[in-house]
Amino acid sequence: MIHLTINGIPVEVEAGTSVLEAAKKAGVRIPTLCYHPDLKPFGSCGLCVCKQEGSAKILRACATPCAEGMRIITHDDELYEVRKTIIELTMSTHPTSCLTCVRNNKCELQKLAIEYGIREQPFAPRIKERVIDDSTGVIVLDPYKCIKCGRCVQVCQQLQGVYALEFIGRGDGTSMSPAASLPLNESPCIKCGQCITHCPVGAIYEVDEVSPVMKAIHNPDKITVVQMAPAVRVALGEEFGLEPGEITTGKIYTALRRLGFDYVFDTNFGADLTIMEEGSELVDRIKNKGVLPQFTSCCPGWINYIEEYYPDLLDNLSSAKSPMMMQGAITKTYWAEKAGIDPEKIFSVAIMPCTAKKDEIRRPISAAGKDVDVVLTTRELARIISQYGIDFKNLEESEADSPIGEYTGAGTIFGVTGGVMEAAVRTAYKLVTDKELDKVEVDAVRGLEEVKKGTVDFDGTSVRVAVIHGMANAKEILEEVRAAKKEGKQAPYEFIEIMACRGGCIAGGGQPIGTDDEVRKQRTEGLYTDDEKCTLRRSHENPSIKRIYKDYLGAPLSHKSHELLHTSFSEKNVYKDIR
Repeated sequence: MIHLTINGIPVEVEAGTSVLEAAKKAGVRIPTLCYHPDLKPFGSCGLCVCKQEGSAKILRACATPCAEGMRIITHDDELYEVRKTIIELTMSTHPTSCLTCVRNNKCELQKLAIEYGIREQPFAPRIKERVIDDSTGVIVLDPYKCIKCGRCVQVCQQLQGVYALEFIGRGDGTSMSPAASLPLNESPCIKCGQCITHCPVGAIYEVDEVSPVMKAIHNPDKITVVQMAPAVRVALGEEFGLEPGEITTGKIYTALRRLGFDYVFDTNFGADLTIMEEGSELVDRIKNKGVLPQFTSCCPGWINYIEEYYPDLLDNLSSAKSPMMMQGAITKTYWAEKAGIDPEKIFSVAIMPCTAKKDEIRRPISAAGKDVDVVLTTRELARIISQYGIDFKNLEESEADSPIGEYTGAGTIFGVTGGVMEAAVRTAYKLVTDKELDKVEVDAVRGLEEVKKGTVDFDGTSVRVAVIHGMANAKEILEEVRAAKKEGKQAPYEFIEIMACRGGCIAGGGQPIGTDDEVRKQRTEGLYTDDEKCTLRRSHENPSIKRIYKDYLGAPLSHKSHELLHTSFSEKNVYKDIR
């Protein structure tokens, strides 16, 4: 342990703790702009400057480790002026179009300008006109607003291991851009949106698709149907002053109806359906010596990654669609038939915590046609609710529509890292042993450890599993699988779950801004609480799931199931020559 003082306050911290973190422990907030707790300290903005008594050296608190006996000063007149000048200089390179910016009122630079009472701009503007890059149709890069903090580059390279963004140029000419200043759609971008959630300003944001959704709602010739992903219910409330992790499922159903949607369903039903298909596929591969390990396929960011970087492992990927796409396919077939509605009139909307979901719906159409017409992020839904004057915090709760709104606890935990694995184990155990798993909580796959490995005992049959979140963490396991495959061996796993974003969908690129590990833990706890409250906690126990197989699909992996609920994946040619 290290002992020091922060502004005269004694603090004890572990060795290796930064001065910034020690100050937080002492109840002192040091301003930052380039720093983010998910990333390695970069020290580029200089806002976190502080002093050490007896030394003339100015320290950057985010990148300075604590030392025994330090006496740190974080705030005085000189440091105030330094910080104010840094903010003013940064503002001189940033447009003042706050009213029209998607990050208005949620911009870190704007907040600092308010805190430091900046009402005039003493430095001449040095703003360079740059072209907006909306080439992906999903994520928009607006370099005109970039303050060169480097967070987007760090998260893309360190956290995701994708390297779609990098520093281009030097000095005032520096920009954050794909290599060689190519358009983003020609880079290996996996559309995960983590660059959006980590950008402190409005230089990166998702394509806004609120308008086509509201036009469809107001079109009398359209039947509007909406589904909501598991992770949305524990995050949307944050946009309206509720705590992270607070479960708002019933309020969201009510809000969606007030917005004018004709039918409100839940993606958790699609998650239960996914478990029936993906779990059955795993059991079939194990019993019939199919390609193992089997990779989960519900995360579209991960799907983009494997198609770009590991196309030789595509046959390890489950052919099951994601819950969103299964839900969409069933909506336009099974449900439309039962409801007596022409599928051509259905406008299918999905509320997702993920920007990669906007990209996923562009994949080739299935036997159901286009499974989902538009994806809105959690943030977009929050904006519509506010625009329509809905008092979200005080809404009464309601239920989803039947029959494809019913779900089990297994469906709801899809939103957290390890959740797909745990849900699959609950049902696969039944498929293998014809017995129910006594303890449905699989503790070995829970938590924020980046790579979790373990063995699940299926009544004498051992199934070796791995759970990975944060795309950069997948490389070691994927290389292990690739090496085993080249040698004609099987890697030491039967089932591997991979989620592109740290924490899983609860921290997806479409979730409320301001996610860190504390928020991830709160949202995760919310989903596990929702699971515990469910009467039924195994996907195969869902009465509506039983009914759809009895009346329509026949059985998991049937011909009809493959037509509607399964898909194929193919190699992408991005950066092929250097792989």
